[in-house]
Amino acid sequence: MKLIIGLGNPGPEYQKTRHNIGFQIIDTIAEDLILKSFKPNKKFQAEICEGTFGNEKIILAKPQTFMNNSGLAIKKIKTFYKIKPQDIIIIHDDIDLPIGKIRISQGSSSGGNKGVDSIIKEIKTNNFIRLRIGIANELRAKIPADKFVLQKFSLEDEKKLKNVFLNTLNAVQMLIEGEPLLKVQNLYN
Repeated sequence: MKLIIGLGNPGPEYQKTRHNIGFQIIDTIAEDLILKSFKPNKKFQAEICEGTFGNEKIILAKPQTFMNNSGLAIKKIKTFYKIKPQDIIIIHDDIDLPIGKIRISQGSSSGGNKGVDSIIKEIKTNNFIRLRIGIANELRAKIPADKFVLQKFSLEDEKKLKNVFLNTLNAVQMLIEGEPLLKVQNLYN
């Protein structure tokens, strides 16, 4: 069983913002894998979508706890389904990577991402896979980080994101199928 989580903030005012790229990508994964639609789950404090890909049961989740408290929802899901940390895949924005770049890692520090900090604190390990999605562009240096991440993508940025969405989907599919992490990193990092 794999738990795949997109990080973001709930609410219409955050849709399509840079900080919500995890939500956007997890929606794309659900559509592409032809899974059921997301349903709110109060017990988990998340929107959940379950299905099967190949022979692997997968759970997609969008925590509704806001980015900085993502670990609260993830801990509940992980505990309920008895999911091992190495079977968790987190997809989130990275303000230090240029738009169009993906970095895949396992067992790394949060890199200052408060959502990832929350996850590490709550599940007491960093031994999960992360797909960090670059969101920085030329405006990044001119705007405070907390304001920049809440901006919507420009049309030019959205064009660059088409390949990112496809590459992230392919990387996640390979990880679900049990491909070695190093192979996936070599293809998409």
